[in-house]
Amino acid sequence: MKYLYVTTISMTLDYFLKGVMTDLIKAGNEVVAVSSPGPWMAGVRAIDGVKVIEVPMERRISPLKDLRSLCRLYKVIRAERPDIVHSFTPKAGLLAMMTAKLAGIKVRVHTFTGLVFPTASGLKKRLLKTTDKLTCSCATNIIAEGQGVRKDLIDAGITKKEVRVLGHGNIRGIDLTYYDRTPEVMELAEKLRVPDVFTFLFVGRVVRDKGIVELVQAFERLCSDKRSVRLVLVGPFENNVDPVPEDIRRRIGENPDIITAGELTGIDLLAWYAASDCFVLPSYREGFPNTVIEAGAMGLPSIVTDINGSNEIISDSVNGLIVPPKDSEALFNAMRKMLDDNIFRESSSVCREMIASRFEQGYVRGCLYSFYDFFC
Repeated sequence: MKYLYVTTISMTLDYFLKGVMTDLIKAGNEVVAVSSPGPWMAGVRAIDGVKVIEVPMERRISPLKDLRSLCRLYKVIRAERPDIVHSFTPKAGLLAMMTAKLAGIKVRVHTFTGLVFPTASGLKKRLLKTTDKLTCSCATNIIAEGQGVRKDLIDAGITKKEVRVLGHGNIRGIDLTYYDRTPEVMELAEKLRVPDVFTFLFVGRVVRDKGIVELVQAFERLCSDKRSVRLVLVGPFENNVDPVPEDIRRRIGENPDIITAGELTGIDLLAWYAASDCFVLPSYREGFPNTVIEAGAMGLPSIVTDINGSNEIISDSVNGLIVPPKDSEALFNAMRKMLDDNIFRESSSVCREMIASRFEQGYVRGCLYSFYDFFC
């Protein structure tokens, strides 16, 4: 079989699909990877046997550039003649499904890893729904990363086709041999810990959509109660897309108990998971947040909002707590419970076990391969 993957940005190929592409090539298949130029393409090119093709694609709506991307992608698909075209991310899905259909590819698969229209309004919402409908109409098979995404697609009338969720959801899975409290990780974690100080950890883009405003407000209330706490923010601040308000950014910088660690990977990130007491992701919308899975694999209970993906990973009062989005009062109460309720935190030792049973990487990939087997 010949598989052609299309993503808008190369990070998606490298971070989510590298292992899948490697497995398919080892099994004797051909793989073509298509994405916009970017630094992550180097990791994709490092996969022995994959053919990499760069097609510039804009993440935002840009009619003239989108038309050029459409024409280039059509030429690529016509030249490669894959058995299956599989796209991820919104813009890549729209362009790939349209061009694959025009090129006569029989199996056209799109995976929705998250939806933007449920939190949009007005003209933007109508436009987003229209593009998602067009993607679905051109696809022969539709996969939703989680049950919440599937429900939103169906309830909004985006498609009447079958929408499948593979396994328990998620497209990447978790490598439990990597996300583990190894001696190396724990040695570095000990250097990051502060005795008798409770550490809340956030990992992700530091933007408004991730609930940073509510997180800072809730944390400041804990600080005002003279609690021995700190908040660690791991991830980049974004100034152009959905930035946090200036006053919140100022308060982050002025609070000595808030640590901005920047963007981290590898053992540096693992060490912060191991050095923390509770993970917090008060996001407004997600597809299926990998950071919550990572935190659970590292044995951390999580506080998440009641949104798609997050509420499929966390079971309230079992391996974490679930609060309404955009509610700093509820978030404060959950953080206080995590801080004060030692018995609950100790009972949340099932975190890693629950992640292993549903999102272990081999299992997640196996669900995708079983889906592909239907077309072989």
